[in-house]
Amino acid sequence: MNVPKKVRLVEVGPRDGLQNEQQAIDTGTKIQLIEQLAAAGLGYIEAGAFVNPKWVPQMAGSAEVFEQLKRAEHVTYAALVPNLQGFERALAVNASEVAVFCAASEAFTQKNTNCSIEESLQRAAAVIDAATTAGIKVRGYISCVVGCPYEGAIDPAQVAYVAKRLFDLGCYEISLGDTVGVGTPIAVSQMLAAVSDNIPMDKLAVHFHDTYGQALANILAALQLGVAVIDSSVAGLGGCPYAKGASGNVATEDVVYLLDGMGIEHGIDLPQLASTGRWISALLGRAPASKVAQALAADIK
Repeated sequence: MNVPKKVRLVEVGPRDGLQNEQQAIDTGTKIQLIEQLAAAGLGYIEAGAFVNPKWVPQMAGSAEVFEQLKRAEHVTYAALVPNLQGFERALAVNASEVAVFCAASEAFTQKNTNCSIEESLQRAAAVIDAATTAGIKVRGYISCVVGCPYEGAIDPAQVAYVAKRLFDLGCYEISLGDTVGVGTPIAVSQMLAAVSDNIPMDKLAVHFHDTYGQALANILAALQLGVAVIDSSVAGLGGCPYAKGASGNVATEDVVYLLDGMGIEHGIDLPQLASTGRWISALLGRAPASKVAQALAADIK
């Protein structure tokens, strides 16, 4: 095993976590969530997305969020962008970094972005070129790295191909997403083995949804292979609008508790984070999906 001594958590709650919420969430609430997450020690927060609001209405106010939030010096405030137009909007509001996205499934790519995998890579290339010129780093997302709601199981070789293309285009890090949460530790390990044949493990991140309750087990498998970057969402918020039935992301609180138990450094104040998770969940009218947050609230020792 090659378990890292320190892990960087990428907090995706304000974007991936909120994007599928049906109720309108005002800009002030989004800003408060981001600022509370920063105060709890999160050093990388995906604060919004510059996508077509027709398809993702919840992200319509991302420009206002970036313009109005009080930025902490230690925090990277990232934005998801689907194309060059989205990148230009992110640049205009001083996003710290941007992320582009592709999928390892042809069918999912068509449903999600109305284009082929190759066309999505071309769009990503245009963003990366512009970002490089502007001196902005680009992170790459790949959806459906284990399974797809339309195609079923995904060949690890296909994930490796898309990852290598994004890495060669200039993404400094590739986040591998189990969008529908169907992965198991063996499948995840096989996928990571294929991807790491071409990309160093320290350039990879994992992004797990917890549909089948396997997210923490999958994270443990990734940690044992040397992955040191984990995407997560406060209170387990989230779900993909193009993957019917997919539940939320793995809860940041639960990941932090796992890391604490393994003696892995992360820099996050768990009680403060759990308080933030309970606060945003209450505003959304439900309990946090995080079992750790629930246990802390009940004072279970």
